[in-house]
Amino acid sequence: MRKRTVVGGITVAVLVAGAAGAGLWWRHTEQEKEADRAAQSEVSAFAQAWQKRSFTDPALRFSGSTAAAVGTSFTTATNGLGSGPVSVTATPTRRTGDSAKSTLHVTWSLAGGVPWSYDVPVTSRRVGDSWAIALSTSTSPWHPKLGTADKLVATRTWGDRGTLLDRDGKALTPIGKVYPVQIDPARATAATVRELEKVVDEPAGSLVAKLAAATKAGSKAPIAVITYRQADFDQRKTALDALKGVIYPAREQPLAKSRTFAQPLLGSFGAVSAELIAKSKGRYAAGDYAGISGLQGQYDAVLGGTAGVQVTSSAAPDTPLFAKDAVAGKDVSTTLSPSVQDAAEKALKGTGSVPSALVAVDVKTGDVLASADSPALGFDRALTGHYPPGSAFKIATTYALLTAGKVTPSTPVTCPKNVVVDGRSYKNFEGESLGTPDFTTDFAHSCNTAFVQLSTKLADDDLAKAADALGMTGWAKTLGLPNAFDASVPANNGKTDKASASIGQGRNVTSPLALAVLAANVARGSAIAPAMVTDPAVAGADRAPKPLDAKVVGQLRTLMGEVVSQGTATVLKGTPGGTVRGKTGTAEFGAKNPPETHAWFVGYQGDIAFAVLVENGKSGGSVAAPIAKDFLTALAGG
Repeated sequence: MRKRTVVGGITVAVLVAGAAGAGLWWRHTEQEKEADRAAQSEVSAFAQAWQKRSFTDPALRFSGSTAAAVGTSFTTATNGLGSGPVSVTATPTRRTGDSAKSTLHVTWSLAGGVPWSYDVPVTSRRVGDSWAIALSTSTSPWHPKLGTADKLVATRTWGDRGTLLDRDGKALTPIGKVYPVQIDPARATAATVRELEKVVDEPAGSLVAKLAAATKAGSKAPIAVITYRQADFDQRKTALDALKGVIYPAREQPLAKSRTFAQPLLGSFGAVSAELIAKSKGRYAAGDYAGISGLQGQYDAVLGGTAGVQVTSSAAPDTPLFAKDAVAGKDVSTTLSPSVQDAAEKALKGTGSVPSALVAVDVKTGDVLASADSPALGFDRALTGHYPPGSAFKIATTYALLTAGKVTPSTPVTCPKNVVVDGRSYKNFEGESLGTPDFTTDFAHSCNTAFVQLSTKLADDDLAKAADALGMTGWAKTLGLPNAFDASVPANNGKTDKASASIGQGRNVTSPLALAVLAANVARGSAIAPAMVTDPAVAGADRAPKPLDAKVVGQLRTLMGEVVSQGTATVLKGTPGGTVRGKTGTAEFGAKNPPETHAWFVGYQGDIAFAVLVENGKSGGSVAAPIAKDFLTALAGG
């Protein structure tokens, strides 16, 4: 009995001792877990701070440094990577005593959305009652191959740029060297800049004012002045070399045969703006160059390809830490004919400072051969302009009258000085009156009052249907050029609206191209939508020929011939290259009394159809028709 009691006492003592040991073990385990959690928490806080690009969280501590110093180090080392988002995640820590190690998975989103991922080892240490990120004194925490004073730099790379090709597959815009002349505000002086104004033919004091403004603002950015092609630069190089603070870092870009050759159509190439960067969805970044207007802008993604990116360290700029190759651009094929374009631009020189346009279309194919504008830089009047067509629209009105059987070429139609429709008076150009000639003479001499009288025989939608049948509408979005315009010829809503529309006034609006297309379709006998870009193919383009009324087209061709042989465009008789057929137009616009007028001539010769527009021209016969003759003469080699 006594023995049992002793054994029982021993048993109780053992249990008590075991319980005490278990308590110590449990407390030790919880302490270890708490240390694990604290170490992990510190590493996670560091990852989150990196991801937010801010290291000011009070819970974040650093061994041997401060949050402010770490933030400065981060900004200095990574600023060259851009402002794209960065993702940082930490692996579970592996703690040994007062030290815990982890790995940060870092992914930067570089310019263009290109991801760059790498791993960074990180250590946290117990400092007193807390944990802190331990930073090395010899290596950077931001990349394993970066020194503490080194910087990361991401550089955009571009492959070879494609070119715009003409209809024969030859380059319209080969890559060439240019020299952007700039002022370095840190080195240039007012005296130097005054001399520069003389060299580059800038108004006296204009560049000096820009330098003063940059100096006042503390800007060190180069001040752009002008960009020269090689030949122009060579003429000025000696003078520029002598000017301290004037720089001209050469670069390459697509160049047409001259600065003005088809410029509004082909477009321009230059530094991207902040607005373009914002709209590009990551395609462009500051410092990029790209097509910014015309076909260069519309097809920049094709021509320019896709940018690559290369990341280097300032300590080893020739050894990339990361690289994604650029994708080279592709060529874009157009229908443009350089020889026809040259002839068109040569013809427009006669308009001087008066805005004008000349567009030419291939009769066989409907392809746009030339798009010339004056002034030669800026607005593309030929393909995007909105103008009342005036009497040039009488081709469409005549098609409507002939197909509806309302008149024949031999039908007598009076041509009084004026005629009244629903109280509105219509008159002829310069008060002309022809008595009662046949319709052929009315057409040849562009008698407004004859057409106004005949308009009463048409239905409200006949003119709109005729314009559509002749191919003036419906193709603007498939031409391949931004902001291209065809024509707007709405159904009429009354007698005066229809009377005005019949002579190309009222609500009728067209581009020069739409009238050239009309002429080409009459010459061919079928309506084909025009094309400017053939590769890449333009989505939605329907270029299937749509037959026109053969009898009426034959009559129209004869009528258009009479305009030249005995009507308002006799200046074109004897033009080199063969018979010219067409129609003059004088379109009123604006609110002045008497109204201002645009001058038109629309027609074709052989396989070339064209439209000439001269803004503020007196009449189509006296102003636009002579330009058409100059154009055709140049084409014929005259």
